[in-house]
Amino acid sequence: MDLIRIIFAVILPPLGVLLEVGISRQFLLNILLTLLGYIPGIVHAVYIIARR
Repeated sequence: MDLIRIIFAVILPPLGVLLEVGISRQFLLNILLTLLGYIPGIVHAVYIIARR
């Protein structure tokens, strides 16, 4: 299941975080990072998914 979330995180980072933690502070942070730059959003999303 984590592999699917990581694939979603690479394609659309907020979706990967949403599937992992739901609507939370981490999700909103990931949206902000993705808007500021696509790569920081991916890094944050993979970190959140791998951490759990």
